[in-house]
Amino acid sequence: MIVADILDLPHPSHGFDFAISIAVVHHLSTPERRVEAVRSILDTLNADGRALIYVWALEQESSRRGWTEHDDQDVMVPWVMRGAKNVQKAPESDATSTDRTFHRYYHLYRKDELEDDVRAAGGSVLDAGYEKDNWWAIAGRVA
Repeated sequence: MIVADILDLPHPSHGFDFAISIAVVHHLSTPERRVEAVRSILDTLNADGRALIYVWALEQESSRRGWTEHDDQDVMVPWVMRGAKNVQKAPESDATSTDRTFHRYYHLYRKDELEDDVRAAGGSVLDAGYEKDNWWAIAGRVA
């Protein structure tokens, strides 16, 4: 396993046939950083390489989140880390939980915004679409 910074990947340039980025780019807080992240991914690809990039969509009317194109694109989303319950011979109502809530930053992508970021990063969009509250794009390097 490798832990790395998306803006400073430790992989060799132009070395991979395929790269996958799922739920990463939308955590960067500025347009410039998001484009740089896409550029960093594209830089790992060889001339015929492809990258699959998934980001959270703003248009989630049918999901439990219910965001629409009228909502703010930059949000803090709570994430609960479940802890063990302390039930040392205590009745159910006395059980205590060690759950912790963290707030994570998300930039919610509008329709066509991911494709714009790919092109701004110097890549080409080979295919793109929407699936289960996410925008996705398959990108390649421009020779």
